[in-house]
Amino acid sequence: MNQSQLISRARIGVTLSFLTHGFISSSFFARIPDYKARLELSNSVLGLCLLASSAGVLAALGPVGRLAAQRGSSAVLTKSSYLLVFIAPFVGISFNAISFAAILFLFGVAIAAQDVAMNTHGVTLEQKSGARYMGRFHAFWSVGALLGAITGGVFAQLEVSEFIHALIVSAAVLALVISNNRRYLPGDEDKHIYEESVKRKKTPRLIYIMGLLGLAGSIGEGSAADWGGVLARETFGASQFVGTLPYIAYSFTMVVGRFYGDQLATKFGARRILKVGGLLGGAGLAGGLIVGGTTGVIVGWFLFGLALSTVIPLLFSAAGSMANKRFQGTISPAEAVAKISGISYFGFVVGPPLMGFLADVLTLRWAMLVPAVLAVIISASSRIFKSE
Repeated sequence: MNQSQLISRARIGVTLSFLTHGFISSSFFARIPDYKARLELSNSVLGLCLLASSAGVLAALGPVGRLAAQRGSSAVLTKSSYLLVFIAPFVGISFNAISFAAILFLFGVAIAAQDVAMNTHGVTLEQKSGARYMGRFHAFWSVGALLGAITGGVFAQLEVSEFIHALIVSAAVLALVISNNRRYLPGDEDKHIYEESVKRKKTPRLIYIMGLLGLAGSIGEGSAADWGGVLARETFGASQFVGTLPYIAYSFTMVVGRFYGDQLATKFGARRILKVGGLLGGAGLAGGLIVGGTTGVIVGWFLFGLALSTVIPLLFSAAGSMANKRFQGTISPAEAVAKISGISYFGFVVGPPLMGFLADVLTLRWAMLVPAVLAVIISASSRIFKSE
């Protein structure tokens, strides 16, 4: 099998990894109300349990990045895929808040391990082929998340227990994982071994800056997921169905933007895509909030989704490119991806409560200007991509 065929096969493998990762994650989150009811958790206790999952993600990112650099991303991706499908059913048999939080911590570790490994392998494929794939990979994650949410909703409607639900989902994904793990590139393709006698350099400042841009993007993503519908219903009096339209519009443009983001970035360059997209999204969301009404909110989130759709994929692509070229011997692509993932993911942790606090002070309508401003900041910072 020649190099082109190996890359083509690995692309399918990574695509399916993103799809199943989104599917398992979203399938669980769709059942959170059922976990809350069965375990009789208060809102605050549920929040702490979910925070345990975030803690697991943050705890795993650094070690997984180093492990992927030492052993190759495919080796970590293979094992982490099995780990995720093994842990998922145990979430369904939690019997109190403590056990729920403990298992969610391990679930977060598994989620992070596969996330870093599959993003690193995606970056490796881009480097080997000279083409862009990350946007499409993340688009399939969004497709998987949508399918997972639908599956979770159906199981909830049929009153299937959380354990049986998780067991069925894990069994289905396991069958795919067994065949899919043969598709990845060999581990030697992206190993980065550093000699013990050579003192490791500090992480380049540019990687941290890129992580902060990811943080700005993730705060926006979290705001759309958690507050878009609340804004439409409570501020502008939308019905229950219409109240879901801002997030549906946002999700739709996220998927579309990610499917076409690679082509656009190849044609126009990552810098221009982020510069124009950030301005469009920031101005669109701000304009929708200023105009007001349900229509304004829907249009605002629609444009905002277009702006954010390419941020994380382009950051990962750029990190891999810089690690291999500008910062070779200083940081590996796997570690660069892990650094950016860790900083970015923190936005999902702090974003929703931050928006809630600002909503109490400024009203939710004007608090939503914060994600709009962050989109403009992403646009203004796009000049860092001239070094890619």
